[in-house]
Amino acid sequence: MADSTPAPTPSGVLTVPNALSMLRLVLIPLFVWLVVFNDAPGWGVVVLAVAGVSDFLDGFLARRWNQVSAFGTFLDPLADRVTSVVVPVVLALVHIIPWWLVVALLARDVVVFVALAQLRRTGQLGLPVTFIGKAATFALLMGFPFLLLGGEPGGAAQWSTVVGWLFTVIGLGLYWWSAVVYLGQVRSLTRSNP
Repeated sequence: MADSTPAPTPSGVLTVPNALSMLRLVLIPLFVWLVVFNDAPGWGVVVLAVAGVSDFLDGFLARRWNQVSAFGTFLDPLADRVTSVVVPVVLALVHIIPWWLVVALLARDVVVFVALAQLRRTGQLGLPVTFIGKAATFALLMGFPFLLLGGEPGGAAQWSTVVGWLFTVIGLGLYWWSAVVYLGQVRSLTRSNP
């Protein structure tokens, strides 16, 4: 089920939604520095919270202000993918999540990448972002900060860990479900455009 967004226009690179997507890309190295090199997971949580809010706002504002652009339809999924790769790798490096979870998330991205590469051979440049895909990203961006907080000492750590794993497992399931949806779309399009 695809979002009912207006068709992207070739212009409009310098828009608020695109600036929010760029902000998300800038926040990723900051997150790595804070969590891995500066041992400041609390600030890492703040960075993830800002990234999560910007992820919601960029799409919402693009539709609301009619600022959907070709650049934005490339930049927003790119920011999502970079976030979905870097954040779990960082969390695994600092022993917050197991490596099997990172492999499960990355394997999904590889499956979708291969399918989209096949789709591009038919002349299609990509697929619209689905609600399921956005929901998966949202759930993961909610789960990871709670897991990061769960690694901190204190009374709320156990509660944070439980909430974090709940969101993360839901996000992982939705992430793979969105891959199945994308694969179905690719299969339909490649059959209709051999």
